[in-house]
Order: sequence, then C-alpha cells, then structure tokens
Amino acid sequence: MSTETLIFIISRLVFGAGSAFLAIILWSRTRDSAWMFIVVGTIFRYGQIMFDTFGLFGIVDSRLVIIPGFLGIETILENLPYVFFIIAFIIMIRRTFQKWR
Repeated sequence: MSTETLIFIISRLVFGAGSAFLAIILWSRTRDSAWMFIVVGTIFRYGQIMFDTFGLFGIVDSRLVIIPGFLGIETILENLPYVFFIIAFIIMIRRTFQKWR
C-alpha cells in the first residue's frame, strides 16, 4: 500500500469519525426533523467509509450482493446518505416557503 493511499484512508477515517461524533452530539441536543435526517445521513456516510476501509483490508467482502445482478451493499451505502440529505433539504425548503406565505 502506498503512502498516499494510507494518508487518504487515515484522513477519511479521522474526518469521518469527527463528523459522525459531532452529528451524534447534535442528535442528542435537537429534535428537529431536518437536522435528524442530516445526522442520519452523516452516520451512514461514516458507515460507508468504514465498509470501504474494511473491504480494502480484506475484512469484509465488498462485493456483497442484496439483489443478484442489480443491487450491492456498496451501492446502498454510497447513495443512502444522499437520500437522507435530500429529505432534510426538502423539509428545510418547505419550511422556508411556508414562512414566505
């Protein structure tokens, strides 16, 4: 494994852990639905980082398939955080437009 790859992995793990930790702290302090979806998306994103790292070291098979020929765990973990972010942004936009009325 090259030095650049190792630095990339370590930086992803450190910054991902930091964002997940702060998201969990925010989760305990707020009950706002939009922020909750941001927090869940952040935690799933860190889960994806961990899964990629485990796959790189051979701990987990990164080719796990949920629906043969179509859907793998990598696809779900890569896209699920963005689904939660989209839901959060829709909630925030709806609130903003309701205030303008």
